[in-house]
Amino acid sequence: MITNLVLLALPLVVTYLAATVWHRRFKQFANFPQLKPSLLWGHLKLIHEYTLKGPPDVHYDPVFATMAKELGNPPVMFLDLRPASYPMVLVNSHEVAEQVTRVSKMFAWSTPKSPTMGALKEDWKQLRKRFNPGFAPQHLMTLLPCIIDKTDIFMEHLDRLASSGEEFSMLKHTINLTFDIIGAITMDVDFDAQKSESSSQGEFIRLYDELLKMYGQEDSRFPWWMSPMREWRRYTLSNQIDRLLETMIRAKHAEHNHHQQQQHTTTTKTKKPRDVLSLSLQGSDTLDRALLTETRDQIKTFLFAGHDTTGILLAWLFYEFSRSPHVLQAVRDELDELFGPDASPAAVRARLLAPGGEELINRMRYATAVVKEVLRVYPPAGTARMAPPGTGFTVTAEGKSYCLDGAIIYNCATIIQRDRAVFGETADDFVPERWLGDKAGIMSAGADEESEKRDEAGRKFPPGAWRPFERGPRNCIGQDLATIEARVIVAAVARRYDFVKVGLGELDLNEKGQPVMNDKGQYKVKAEMYNTAQVTAKPVDAMRMKDSAYSAYVDPQTIFSRSWPCRVAQSFRDQIN
Repeated sequence: MITNLVLLALPLVVTYLAATVWHRRFKQFANFPQLKPSLLWGHLKLIHEYTLKGPPDVHYDPVFATMAKELGNPPVMFLDLRPASYPMVLVNSHEVAEQVTRVSKMFAWSTPKSPTMGALKEDWKQLRKRFNPGFAPQHLMTLLPCIIDKTDIFMEHLDRLASSGEEFSMLKHTINLTFDIIGAITMDVDFDAQKSESSSQGEFIRLYDELLKMYGQEDSRFPWWMSPMREWRRYTLSNQIDRLLETMIRAKHAEHNHHQQQQHTTTTKTKKPRDVLSLSLQGSDTLDRALLTETRDQIKTFLFAGHDTTGILLAWLFYEFSRSPHVLQAVRDELDELFGPDASPAAVRARLLAPGGEELINRMRYATAVVKEVLRVYPPAGTARMAPPGTGFTVTAEGKSYCLDGAIIYNCATIIQRDRAVFGETADDFVPERWLGDKAGIMSAGADEESEKRDEAGRKFPPGAWRPFERGPRNCIGQDLATIEARVIVAAVARRYDFVKVGLGELDLNEKGQPVMNDKGQYKVKAEMYNTAQVTAKPVDAMRMKDSAYSAYVDPQTIFSRSWPCRVAQSFRDQIN
């Protein structure tokens, strides 16, 4: 009897499930621009097919850009990632991206983060307020000695590599540099990330490196249930990192309380801690479980985002120096003008730490334009948001309304920042000069819509068209630190070394062994570099390079006895003189 009922009900159940799947695939988001989905796989099969048209490990952003181009580059595009993930709306327009990230009546602090990136509750504003003092531009400028100290270690490594002529990973060295900086600024700890031997590095760095490798494996793109052992290892490493950070936070809180007691019991003034963690713990006499967890999660975010973005930025920046001689020369000329002809580390340090040193950083206008252009062309990440189902969150694009409930909303910085409608025919080219004379400069994390409106007359481009740190209330709290770091490091490094790309992206030399210039003022390369997905977008080969010591003042008769990158620099100087 029961068997018969089951057999009778089975066709109804199958029909219901098939109708549900069909509705979700072909009706639920039917009003969105999209390529034709598969009933079983949505757009997953198409994404795979488009990925195979290029390097198999290429980052998804260029794949999405190619798919969007097939549709005529609509402002939004729907991608059905079910059953692997949530459905996703790809945002390709800065105007739509602004609607997603700005304050609205529905979301007082902008659209919430996607569940895949950790949702934040409405107490987010108070949380941000706790950490803001540690990332204020005025405070960050007081930390210049720390940034310079870590940069000196970085240059010691580059000096050694220049002497040996060996090949190295630029990304590894820039990541280690920025990890040391963010560790010191965030927690006043030395992670020893720049130690030559990995066994000499701090425990946190070793755990983090191992965790990152788990995201670089071939199966890392698949859902967790397709590789449970990988997911378990990630979980274990993440827990170890959490415990280590909690120990550090407890120690810092005890140090904070001890400092407070000293202030009340003695007339001798002790040095006030200035790291981000100490500043955030002010007024917190007790460290309960909730505060510890909240602080740990924020510090973990700062450590990751605070080193990753700047490390990637620097790797791509040095790559552009290696193939864009006019850019490198313009940076060197600007540094000569601001810092004087002595490019030694001691001279640069003295100028930066002298009264008015921070003003020199603000006057590095061309270097600032280079930083902005690197972040435009090679953004490390976009942002993912999600409006909970039933909220009715809607955006408008080209006169049409789109309800984004229940879908991941991905503001794709790679596509938005290469919009030809905004940046013209050179949208895909590296052109720092486009930012010269633009009143916006580098937008501070504390900037608001009102200040942007006041400065609108001096802008060349819509403010929302440049968003490597995202925008709105939930923008990156550490963007000022990232751009200050980058400019300080450029000031120290740009006149000291010539970098040469090896392997993928190396220069195409003529029969005389000299690089060949293209019509864009850059040297031709044998094969284009690209990003791969390792949590964020990173250079596929970790930016393999060689470097050599550079001197701007050499005898022209001896220039050709040196390595060819220095000959390139001399050749370009001949062209402009």
